[in-house]
Amino acid sequence: MLILITYDVNTSDPAGRKRLRQVAKQCVNYGQRVQNSVFECLLDPAQYRMLQSRLISIIDDQKDSLRFYHLGNQYQGKIEHFGTKSTYKPEGILLV
Repeated sequence: MLILITYDVNTSDPAGRKRLRQVAKQCVNYGQRVQNSVFECLLDPAQYRMLQSRLISIIDDQKDSLRFYHLGNQYQGKIEHFGTKSTYKPEGILLV
């Protein structure tokens, strides 16, 4: 299933900047960055639960925001892209 993950981490102090790096690193391990704080991740249910748990443990729920959008397995018709960044296929090979 395709999951869209978005986050907003308060970076007004060094701890916030560290959380931001940690959240981004976890997301990079599972998906493709499509905007600064937005990732598309093609995950099975176990991977989703593991990633969600890791991200929740990193953020400060009093300062940061984390959202998960479930686009499911039939996501192709739910995504429209316009603009400069090239499109990629989530089910293709992901090189990190």
